[in-house]
Amino acid sequence: MRIPQRRIGRDGPATGVLSLGSWHTFDRMDFREAVSMLQTAVDAGIGLFDVGVYGLPGAPPVFTDVLFSAMVRAAGLRREDYLLSAKLWLEGYPEHSLRAQLENAFFRAGVSHADLVILGDLRRDDTDLHALVTDLAALHSAGLIGQWGVNNWSAPAIRAVHDFAAADGVPGPAIAQLKYSVARRSIPDGAPFASVFGELGVSLQASDVFEGGVLLGKGGRQVGRDPGDVRQRIAGSAADLAKVAESVGATPAQLCLAFTLTHPATTTTLFGATSVRQLEDNLAAVTLVERIGAADLRELVEPFWADKDAVDPEGP
Repeated sequence: MRIPQRRIGRDGPATGVLSLGSWHTFDRMDFREAVSMLQTAVDAGIGLFDVGVYGLPGAPPVFTDVLFSAMVRAAGLRREDYLLSAKLWLEGYPEHSLRAQLENAFFRAGVSHADLVILGDLRRDDTDLHALVTDLAALHSAGLIGQWGVNNWSAPAIRAVHDFAAADGVPGPAIAQLKYSVARRSIPDGAPFASVFGELGVSLQASDVFEGGVLLGKGGRQVGRDPGDVRQRIAGSAADLAKVAESVGATPAQLCLAFTLTHPATTTTLFGATSVRQLEDNLAAVTLVERIGAADLRELVEPFWADKDAVDPEGP
């Protein structure tokens, strides 16, 4: 099946409503299987791949982005056959420049440009947002990046960089990568982000849709931060979520993915898979939305909403 395509931001390229990659995706599977999965994804209309440099200081090295470069060669893909999304981290910025990070990412992934870059979490309130916009504009002018977006920033921070970009006449944020799942949804669904999506034309890229496998009844894998300390509550709901999914002829993963596609601002949902079969099963999430209907699907998973009291922070 070919999945629908949606545009990134107001004037960006179209990409599939599902995207593939992230933290430990390609380094958890057999290489031949990974190449087959990449070919299957592209054939199905998945064109955006997250291949950031995800290594942490003091932790074992991570090679998922390096493996991706080998997968592309083995699959015989041309650079124009896919869109590459790279991460730029703000820890140590501006001493560790965006350009230096990008050049390292390109070296590891075997590419010369990124179609999209995502700025990592904004953890400090003294980060010079105007300087960030200026640096990103220089990377764009040099042909090193296409569009750019942010990961788990607050709505006011996104509006701030948008306003700096508009005043300078340079590209602003096109997409916000946010934690969004049947369990963790208050911030993307809240009023502050409604204006970001509507007024500013910023797209939503849903991420952490399985909570690192916790929503699927799995555990033991390294996962991201837990805003609101609700992960234990989420883990406790996995068995009931599986029953609800079974009642509509779906897997828990399909139900989780389908939910994210009901948000009107969602351009694409990022997830990881470790086999061709798993990928093919997850593609059926698209038809699940069509079969059940967005409103009914959202009502179906309402009991699993674990962060109802969460609000978008006022600061970074």
